Amino acid sequence: MKVKCPTCQQDVEWSPSSEYRPFCSKKCQLIDLGEWAGEEKVISSPAQESDINNLDPEDIEAMLSEQHSDFFKH
Repeated sequence: MKVKCPTCQQDVEWSPSSEYRPFCSKKCQLIDLGEWAGEEKVISSPAQESDINNLDPEDIEAMLSEQHSDFFKH
C-alpha cells in the first residue's frame, strides 16, 4: 500500500521496510516534529488547565512504555 508523506507528499510504501513511515525520510520526520514542537501544528481542542494539573506521572510513564522500543531512536 502506498501513502503520501505528510510533509512533502511523496509516495511512501507502507511496509516494515519503510523505516520512517508515514514519512519518506528522516528529514521529513524531523520537519514534522519541529512543526509540532514550534506549535505550528496543534490538537484541535486545547487542554484545560485542570486536565494538565491532574496528569499523573505514572500514567505518562505507562503510556511511554507502551511505545515500541525503537520509537525514539530514529
